[in-house]
Amino acid sequence: MSGAMKAIVQERYGSADELQLKEIAKPVPADNEVLVRVYAAAVNAADWHVMRGDPYVARLSIGLGAPRARIRGRDFAGTIESVGKDVKRFHPGDEVFGELGEAEGAFAEYVHVPENVVESKPANLTFGQAAAIPLAGNTALMGLRAAGVQAGQQILINGASGGVGTFAVQIAKAFGAEVTGVCSTRNVELVRSIGAHDVIDYTREDFASSGRRYEVIFDLVGNRSLTEFRGALTATGTLVLSGGGVYNGGSLIGPIALILRGSLLSRFVRQRIVVLSTRRSKENLAELRDLVESGKVKPVIDRTYPLSQAPEAIRYVETEHARAKVVITV
Repeated sequence: MSGAMKAIVQERYGSADELQLKEIAKPVPADNEVLVRVYAAAVNAADWHVMRGDPYVARLSIGLGAPRARIRGRDFAGTIESVGKDVKRFHPGDEVFGELGEAEGAFAEYVHVPENVVESKPANLTFGQAAAIPLAGNTALMGLRAAGVQAGQQILINGASGGVGTFAVQIAKAFGAEVTGVCSTRNVELVRSIGAHDVIDYTREDFASSGRRYEVIFDLVGNRSLTEFRGALTATGTLVLSGGGVYNGGSLIGPIALILRGSLLSRFVRQRIVVLSTRRSKENLAELRDLVESGKVKPVIDRTYPLSQAPEAIRYVETEHARAKVVITV
């Protein structure tokens, strides 16, 4: 399919100033792909990490001199424009959502994506709400699964008001866990409103020295030591590590340092230390859609920006403690 489209394009690593709204060729779906007219996309920490090439070690996989993927953005929601000849599940006009992974490209009017990582959009959500789900919701779901969260367990979510955190609180509650969220003062009511049984304001209370013990700690911030985390776990509890942080001038390995230490230590202690590894799948998207349609989970959106202001949206996420999700309308 010929034609042009608007997209947020990046030619070299740097700040959000490197992102330019340009007109480029409209993509053509491969035989196993669908072409989606994007109506909304969501900003994730992954976007600014790739934009900055931070931590530097990540450039080994995303591109040494410049990012291989020229268009930022992973999460999208929209309608099917056309399908490849081998696609059976979808037809033009279907409303869908999904994640592009390291291929990126969601900050654009169209994306092409394999049909096996796309699902039908939750019927009770807007495109903007649906776009907020894929990466953050999938990370939360897989983190809780990796921890083996069960009904009645005490779970602490460090970073409960963030994009992944707001999903993790709701999904953990749906699984029947007793959820404690950690966040800043301004987000206490938000975290409580989405289902946390208890909320710790980290500016007033330190969960690591409170004496309370949790069967699961899901860390989404990377701001505490392994010793502190382990001290807040039960003797056979599980710690799930999943990155975190905001941009602070660049780093060699960033939150990977904590993750590497956790991976090494996990071999020598009774407590489980899980370094979270996620993968995209239509099955996970379907489970998230079911949780949303049942009313157990609802995306929380902090701010919405038009496509032309995508650089400002990423700048907000990378430099401030954005609450919940930031969405871009296309």
